[in-house]
Amino acid sequence: MNNDVSRLFTFVMFLRSAPFGVLLALAGVCCAAEHPPNVVLILADDLGYSDVGVYGARDFSTPNLDRLANEGMRFTDFHVAQAVCSASRAALLTGCYASRVGIEGAMEPWYKFGIHPRELTLPKMFKQQGYATGMVGKWHLGTPVEFLPTRSGFDEWFGLAYSNDQWPLHPEKPGQFPPLPLYDGERVVNPNLSHRDMEQLTAQYTERAVSFIERNRSRPFFLYVAHTMPHVPLAVSEKFRGTTKRGLYGDAVAEIDWSVGEILATLKKHGLEQDTLVLFMSDNGPWLVYGNHGGSASGLREGKTTAWEGGTRVPCIVRWPGRIPASSVGAEMACAIDLLPTLARRIGAALPDHKIDGRDIWPLFAGEPNARNPHEAYFFYGVPFGSWTGAELEAVRTREWKLIVPHGYRTLGGRKSGMDGWPGEYLKQPVLEPELYDMQSDVAERQNVAGQHTAVVEHLLALAEQCRSELGDTTLGRKGSGIREVGGVKE
Repeated sequence: MNNDVSRLFTFVMFLRSAPFGVLLALAGVCCAAEHPPNVVLILADDLGYSDVGVYGARDFSTPNLDRLANEGMRFTDFHVAQAVCSASRAALLTGCYASRVGIEGAMEPWYKFGIHPRELTLPKMFKQQGYATGMVGKWHLGTPVEFLPTRSGFDEWFGLAYSNDQWPLHPEKPGQFPPLPLYDGERVVNPNLSHRDMEQLTAQYTERAVSFIERNRSRPFFLYVAHTMPHVPLAVSEKFRGTTKRGLYGDAVAEIDWSVGEILATLKKHGLEQDTLVLFMSDNGPWLVYGNHGGSASGLREGKTTAWEGGTRVPCIVRWPGRIPASSVGAEMACAIDLLPTLARRIGAALPDHKIDGRDIWPLFAGEPNARNPHEAYFFYGVPFGSWTGAELEAVRTREWKLIVPHGYRTLGGRKSGMDGWPGEYLKQPVLEPELYDMQSDVAERQNVAGQHTAVVEHLLALAEQCRSELGDTTLGRKGSGIREVGGVKE
């Protein structure tokens, strides 16, 4: 008995003297062990950094997303691993750079490969912990049945297997693609979407998301909502058409905001708010070549398909009442590859035996004092100009610096953008020598300071070389030692 009292006294004295951060960590571990959260991950497609109200949206409002930010944390330096659809999603779901798992660029409907079955995906991880797992929306990580969401850890899925511009009715590319089917699980429920069908997708996704929550409200669940919009060709229901001053693009974002509101209302209705982590983000920056049908990354350079800030920096909002401080701003850099290990900690899941690239960044989410990103650097790959496949290293980013390595990127280059669903024409802009930008004072990447900081350039070039050794670089003909086999056969 005396020993028990002595242990209790020692523990109490430890708590009294422990740093605040340690106490927060202990509290977080205890809470995670007792109440692992439900998780709702909502992904918009081609939504620009400044296309949400709290990020500076103009001519349309996003009241539900703004409320989510006011009740949680808004990240101001959050990035996707690559600024194009399939690669971005592969990284998000595996915690790995897309190159590591063999996914490049944007996959075409006729490709016969996908994420290898041995890779641990977010839904597999949750499923191993007894969660119900559901997905609605765009997959874009393999069309053969063995690579559909239901084979990657999801109990159910309702949505599209690939992007909506890979569609025979796309005005820019009539007849170039096969019919665009709508799936319910592994069954095609609409073999060829019409324009009218496309207009109903956001509402249909929302209805299915709400249904999933209601059917699984008595057990832990993971829900992934991957909206088709606002990717071109834009489509919106009659309820939202013409409701904003930003045209069809603003209308489509307004409908996504409504969808978020419906999901939040369902969580509240069933008393699940306190037990659910909700995260909203975009898969990459805006497709600027489409002009008024593309989004905005106001104040950032370039957009989708590039490793400039406008391509990889995206809005990211996360809410978990009582665990993530309300009305907070996360200024530290973070990346989508970090979500898998961060969520693994919260639900008590083991990480895979093979290497992943993400790190646990929960202290950033929790707003712990002096929390810092554990990465020395992030590495941004892209597809070479003129192709939607391949993986060339284009940038190295640390908290303070960004190094752009030689490559060619897509840009309007001062040319007029497209209008009303038709794109403008990209130019190839070469980067001939390494360029360095100060991310603390020049987020717009206007002033190349490589000449003033040669030691920094040399250090980041050395990191780039280490990355290429492991993850390769197709433009340079480099094969990385750390690249794993993709599922299926690449053609």
